[in-house]
Formats: sequence, C-alpha cells, structure tokens
Amino acid sequence: MKSDNISSADWVARSLRSVWHPCTQMQHHESVPLIPVSHGKGAWLVDMQGNEYLDAISSWWVNLFGHANPRINAALKDQLDRLEHAMLAGFTHQPVVELSERLGALTGGVLGHCFYASDGASAVEIALKMSFHFWRNSGQSQKQEFVCLSGSYHGETIGALAVTDVALFRDAYGPLLQRAHVVASPDARLAQPGESAEDVARRAAAALEALLQERSGKIAAVIVEPLVQCATGMAMHDPAYLRQVRALCDRHEVHMIADEIAVGCGRTGTFFACEQAGENGEAVWPDFVCLSKGISGGYLPLSLVMTREAIYQAFYDADVRRGFLHSHSYTGNPLACRAALATLDIFAQDDVLVTNRVKAQKLSVALAPLVSDERVQNFRQRGMIWAFDAVVNDADQAANFSRRFFTAALQRGLLLRPIGRTVYLMPPYILGDEEIVQLAERTRSTFDEVMA
Repeated sequence: MKSDNISSADWVARSLRSVWHPCTQMQHHESVPLIPVSHGKGAWLVDMQGNEYLDAISSWWVNLFGHANPRINAALKDQLDRLEHAMLAGFTHQPVVELSERLGALTGGVLGHCFYASDGASAVEIALKMSFHFWRNSGQSQKQEFVCLSGSYHGETIGALAVTDVALFRDAYGPLLQRAHVVASPDARLAQPGESAEDVARRAAAALEALLQERSGKIAAVIVEPLVQCATGMAMHDPAYLRQVRALCDRHEVHMIADEIAVGCGRTGTFFACEQAGENGEAVWPDFVCLSKGISGGYLPLSLVMTREAIYQAFYDADVRRGFLHSHSYTGNPLACRAALATLDIFAQDDVLVTNRVKAQKLSVALAPLVSDERVQNFRQRGMIWAFDAVVNDADQAANFSRRFFTAALQRGLLLRPIGRTVYLMPPYILGDEEIVQLAERTRSTFDEVMA
C-alpha cells in the first residue's frame, strides 16, 4: 500500500469525503481537524507529519500493552501462517479452545463455557438472549424483563441500547427499543451529607430489591458494569454493591450479567472486576460475564460471553429449538483468539496486576495537585482508571468543555477525550516512569488552559 506521494492533508480530505466516523458529529471536523495516524509504538501514536501523541485512553480502552507490541505481533505472524479463519459451526481450532480453557480457569471453573462474537454490544446481546432463552427452556417463559442502572452503557445495537441509560445514545432510537427497568446507580458521587460510598451502594441495592419484589417472576436478568460505569462519566461504586446484587439475584431467581467489556482484563486492579466484590477477598461471580475491548490487546475485534454449567445444560438437548441459535461470521476467529492468548501470556509473564499497582501509585502521586484544586470535583481512581469532574458553571463552557479539552490536549501531544466535563485517564499498562510524569504534567497543563 503506497502513500509516499500523498500528503496528510489529502488523507484527511479523502477520509472526510468517504468515511463516516463513529461517535462524531461530522460537521465538527470543519473546525476540529482529523489526525491522520501513520503508525504507533508503545504508548504513542504518530501522525503523518511526525507529531507524537501519548495515547492516554488506550484508543478507546482497548490497547492494554501498547501499539505494535512485539510479543503480540509475533503471535499473530505465527498464526497467520497456520490458520486465518474457519467457521466455528461444526469446526473448532486450537486458539479458541485454549482461550476458553484459560479464561474459565481464571474463574476457578465457575464460568466454564465461552460463546464468541466480535464486539462488546454483541456480547451484551448474547447475554440478554441467553438469559431469556434459559428461562424459556426452564419453563418460565414469563421472565422477559431486564434491569439496568441509571446512567448505564452497554452498547449501541438495539438490544444493548434497551439496557443503556445514556440519553445521547438511546433517545433517537427509543421507538425501536423494548425498554428495561432503570434502577438507582450506586455512583459514589451521589453520596448525601454523612454518607459513605458503601451507604450509597446499600441505598441503590434497596431500590433494586423493591423492583425485584414488585416484578417477581417477570425479570430475567440484571445487568451491571462492575465497579465503574464508564461511559456515563467514570462513575465508581463500592464493591459491596456487587455482593448485594448477587444475593438479590439468588433470592429472586434472576440472572446477574456483569458487563466487564471496559472494566475487565485488569483495568480495575484485578483481571475481572467481580473478583473484588467478596467480603473476604473472594470473587462474586455472576451468571454471565461479557468481555471485549482489552481481551485481544487492542489488536482485533473479539468479544465473548462466559457462563455457568447450569445455564449451558439448559440448552443441551436433542431438540434444535432448545439450542442457542446465535452466530457471527467471525465467531472465534483464530487470529483474534491468538492475540488474546498472547495478551494473557503477557499478564502471566510480566505479573501485570502487581506491576500495575506500582504504576498506579506513581501516577496518582503525579496527579495529586488536582485532588485539592478548587476547580476539581470528585477526583477518583480505581486500578488503572483515573477521573475527575471539572467545575464548570457556565452552560456554554460546559457544552464545549470536552471538545476544547481534546483539542488543547492534542496540541500538547496528548490523546485525552473527556466525557462531558469528566476528564479521565485509562492509559496502557506499559507506561514508563518518564511517560507517567509526562502524562500527569500534560493533563494538568491542558486543564489549566481550558479552565482559564
């Protein structure tokens, strides 16, 4: 693919003519130029003019171990010469088997069955359909309703939007949706005077309990983003909430779906966020876990749903109509699975969860001046996620804060993309000490400029 004689401006112009970019009002690119990326290396993206950008959000939370990671590259090159793709209906292959076994082992065998797709929203759709179909196969076809949290985000396909409570994404398609019940979020920022984060979690769990009692026998599943509701502004909650949700689901015969698409794969400090929910350091396992984003190291589209033996057995029958008849053309793609296996290898070989704790402490120290800044509210951190809310009182400033911050950060060689007035950092796990200092300094100077 030759591009030597084509300028970066030409690539931008051609992209604007032919590519409809995601999560974007295209007219905004009349004033905010596209960045034509040439290549990536480690934590950095490089544009066609040689400008470097520290990728502080892991390219939408997927790129855990940096761009062009040599170990993942080597695994993919090896796999490319073996098998690039084969349908998974009636066939199987080594990478998908090994990946399923290794992920199941990380749950102690509790979630021992993996069903594959290509993206996070598809994984959510699968979990919702599996739950509904399980209850039908079990003779409880009246259980057709779902519950999500206020401010929740689970994807933008029709089924996933039905359990999403972010108006910007959902409202335009409202007439198409079978709407879910929305219950209070355990967001610790909602604490009333004298309340702790655990108090907020307890209050939110009580609201869920009231709904489960009211709709007894009708609800199929509750879906939650464990520990951090990301797209609503990095809303963090106490792990006790997950423990209480698990108990309520057991009591009322309702499935618990953990959407770990953004918060899994080590992002919150443990490989699965649900591992932090037990009182004695034990995991609280849901009935379904949805994984995507970081599972392939940011290399290839891959998602999956993990579930329990009892749910699998409800579909195991001679009658094809009792089977889970759901498919994607690229289900269990060998290249994507091999990238995921290489990602798991890095976790094991580099003791990533331990080293991340050291990196997180260093970055928290470097960001410490923001904690006491009067222009900052709710500075918070969980694992390798940092967030704070800008105090912006003017309506116009608030409306434009995210774009202004994004633009100012790019001018400092920093990729940060706030959600509303929430600035967040979700960097790759490979940051060195110098990059940690750079990230903190550039974030603070960008914030100073935008707030001025």
